[in-house]
Amino acid sequence: MTQPIMQTKEQLVDLLCELVEVKSITGTHEEIDIAQKVKEKLGQLDYFKQNPDMLQLHPTEDGRFFVTALHKKENVKKTVILISHFDVVDVEDYGPLKEYAFNPKALTELMKQRKDEYDPRVQADLESGEWLFGRGTMDMKCGLTVHMSLIERACSGQFDGNLLLLTVPDEEVNSVGMRAAVPALVKMAETYDLEYELVLNSEPIFSLYPGDENHYMYTGSIGKLLPGFLCYGQETHVGEPFSGLNATLMSAMVAMEMELNTSFCEMAPSQESPPPTAQFQRDLKTDYSVQIPHRSVSLYNLLLMERSVEKTVDMLLETAGTAARKIEEFYALRAEQYAQLHGKEDISKKVSVSVYTFDQLRNYAISTFGKEHVQALEGRVWMRKGELGNRELSIQLVDEYAVLCNELGPMIVLFFAPPFYPAVETSHYPIIQGLTKEMTNYAERTHEISFTSLQYFNGISDLSYVGLKEELSGIAAYTGNVPVWDITYSIPFEELKKFDVPVLNFGPVGRDAHQQTERLHVDYAFVKLKDMLEHLLYTVFKTT
Repeated sequence: MTQPIMQTKEQLVDLLCELVEVKSITGTHEEIDIAQKVKEKLGQLDYFKQNPDMLQLHPTEDGRFFVTALHKKENVKKTVILISHFDVVDVEDYGPLKEYAFNPKALTELMKQRKDEYDPRVQADLESGEWLFGRGTMDMKCGLTVHMSLIERACSGQFDGNLLLLTVPDEEVNSVGMRAAVPALVKMAETYDLEYELVLNSEPIFSLYPGDENHYMYTGSIGKLLPGFLCYGQETHVGEPFSGLNATLMSAMVAMEMELNTSFCEMAPSQESPPPTAQFQRDLKTDYSVQIPHRSVSLYNLLLMERSVEKTVDMLLETAGTAARKIEEFYALRAEQYAQLHGKEDISKKVSVSVYTFDQLRNYAISTFGKEHVQALEGRVWMRKGELGNRELSIQLVDEYAVLCNELGPMIVLFFAPPFYPAVETSHYPIIQGLTKEMTNYAERTHEISFTSLQYFNGISDLSYVGLKEELSGIAAYTGNVPVWDITYSIPFEELKKFDVPVLNFGPVGRDAHQQTERLHVDYAFVKLKDMLEHLLYTVFKTT
């Protein structure tokens, strides 16, 4: 039997650094490189040398890969899935230290030399010598590193059940990897006669407020929608503004109704979802002219817990309707003020703003202009698939439809751009109730760590694609309003219904994800967390 290569703290630090050094920014070729790196490292284990079919690279639709590594015990069905992602966000925020962002040891030493440039909390962590800085150290190559360690333990016969490691690309953008993995996991269960008991993620602990140092385990993951509002006004010369309607005004009114609107917040026993906030807003003029911008678009981050998609669509339409009435009122008031300024009774026509869903707009276009005309319109957009991403394609398509159906304007069109992360929450499962209780007690007595169980991981994660609480019939309120649905973006909802497994997120302590000061607490990750996850697995296989 070969000596362990992924068990000591020092071995795991070296493995983490080796993974971080692969600059696997989402969408780059290095995402492919790191998938191959993980397969290569796990391929060094005797079990996978003897059972090479149990370690596989699986292609996604766009040429990237996700990795599965299954340790299967003979005549055993009970299986825990360990999921992680190996992509990271870019490193532009590192400034002059950018070239060191993927070299944790060198970066940490350089930051120590410049520690006076950082806030006191970062300075304290640098001085302690307990933290490792660098892109991906906490989000989430640490989780992958520990999972690889657990697979090695399984290969040495340490657990009474099966372990299936799954690590994927693209979690930070569209979750291409996890969406492709779900059907593969369903198929693997049939092929290898597996019963999935638990999906265990190890995303890092996210703070609930600045300075929060509590330790959390999560029994679910928060959901996310990306609703868009295309505003179509009426063109006019800037010298005659009351002869048209400026779309930037329309988007501004939508923003006044959507931005930080607490009506969209949901409450859980110990959490609340943040209110929506704009992620994108611009007019759609392509160059400068003295014509007002009469088309604009905005996208909003909207987080979900229990609320259904159908109910959310109703709320968004109501919000757009409120914005439409306020646009009309604002326009009338300004027109009246301008008329008084010039001593004229009426200097403009009244405006009336309608609200449509994308599905309604598309159906109107088909009934008015015919299916062939609409297909030709869409074909012109699809020709740009290699040039534009999902969000830009969505905007382009809605805009084309709005221009075609301009007689419906002025109007606000509600649509959805990818991605969609369904909310998942499994605290009601007996296995999760038992595990949270056991792990809370174990952490307290063994490591003197107090854990709080939260229903939703607030950082958004691939756990969203484990199961589906929404009824398939209700999902149409979403899919029908995604312009790129089934062309460049889809979610395997039927497989999600089949892949209904309890989830738990139990991960390392880190700080400042997606920032220059991203860092990992090393001792916690590779000593305490490793021990706690091993105990968790022993507990799962003992009690299920």
